[in-house]
Amino acid sequence: MSDFDFAGRVAIVTGGGTGIGKTYSQEFAKAGVRVVIADIAGPEGEAVAQEINDAGGKALAITTDISSQEQTLAMAKATIEAFGQIDILINNASLMSALERRPWHEIDVDEWDRVMAVNLRGMFLCCQAVYPQMKEQQSGKIINISSSRFWLGTPMRLHYSTSKAGVIGLTRSLAREVGDDNIAVNAITPGFTESETQLATSTADYLAISEERYKGRTFKRAQLPGDLVGTVMFLASDASNFITGQTINVDGGESMR
Repeated sequence: MSDFDFAGRVAIVTGGGTGIGKTYSQEFAKAGVRVVIADIAGPEGEAVAQEINDAGGKALAITTDISSQEQTLAMAKATIEAFGQIDILINNASLMSALERRPWHEIDVDEWDRVMAVNLRGMFLCCQAVYPQMKEQQSGKIINISSSRFWLGTPMRLHYSTSKAGVIGLTRSLAREVGDDNIAVNAITPGFTESETQLATSTADYLAISEERYKGRTFKRAQLPGDLVGTVMFLASDASNFITGQTINVDGGESMR
């Protein structure tokens, strides 16, 4: 079980103050990880960090727009200054819940560009920001959060689906480029997850449709943030040290690859 010992590790969780990212931050902290919550939602990130620190853990909140190179570099610098290392990067932040569901031909080009700026450029910038420290350590785990839309070809929000498909390409190619530095890069494709953020931005009609979709899953129930934690922790742990460039689907068996 020593392969699952996180004592002394440092993890950056982008989007770690809200939604599924909040759950990642809380659960990693419970496992003894020193957590850096990098979220554009500053007050929410501060609240989660305070909760972790009050419970006896160690957390730091850094207001971060991941689409900004200046801010992602500052995020990495602040992490090193506070904790001296970067062992894990959870690339969780993305632009999704604020997007209206609409046919692809009705998507405004400026909105398309903004989604790509956050969901792809932002992930790229975060990887670049932590790389020098991980290279120096000759160790690191990067976990990129994609979406089961990659497998299913889910309609509406084409820009979001496209960006999440790009995450798979980034994961595979980056894994080959940083393998000699002993850095593992993997991805997860979650299904539709009923996080607090998702529930707050979904209409009653859409949630009803989603419940119908659950009947197509092998496990016929809603997916919750906690359903993703075990997979993320496995990929962040020493138990997965010889796994890189892979994508693990976590959607209750809705799609199988």
